[in-house]
Amino acid sequence: MEKSKEPSFAKASEGKENIIVSGTRESFAPQKTLASQWFFWHFYEMPKFLFLVWKNYLSFGLNYFSVPLLLLTLFSPWKKYRWRYPKGFDIGEYFSTFVSNIFSRIIGAICRFSLIIIGIVAQIFIFTLGMVVILFWFLIPVILVVLILLLLYAL
Repeated sequence: MEKSKEPSFAKASEGKENIIVSGTRESFAPQKTLASQWFFWHFYEMPKFLFLVWKNYLSFGLNYFSVPLLLLTLFSPWKKYRWRYPKGFDIGEYFSTFVSNIFSRIIGAICRFSLIIIGIVAQIFIFTLGMVVILFWFLIPVILVVLILLLLYAL
């Protein structure tokens, strides 16, 4: 088995549109201009990336405040504090334990509900800020053209 002595950059790819000319690859497709590459990047690649980042921030906010978990455990006792009911029949002790357990669940619900509200407000803030950033990204070329025209008009 003898290795090919042809350099790796000179090997043709599987596509038929490429031709090898003196060790370089030239395409039969029309050449991409800098402007077309910029339009593709600015209006396709970067918005796709911005939407991915926006989705990650929304996911992070939801997980950071644990909103789904807090909703599932809304009426669980605060820090799992539970008092055990007495083994014998003592109505005063039974009532005291019952009130303590209800109070622990109310405290837990208030704390969890507060965190849920804070998490929802944070999600609304992240959602709104993401929309503003993406809208601003699409409007940057228009803003730059308007600023340049205003600058030229002022001169």
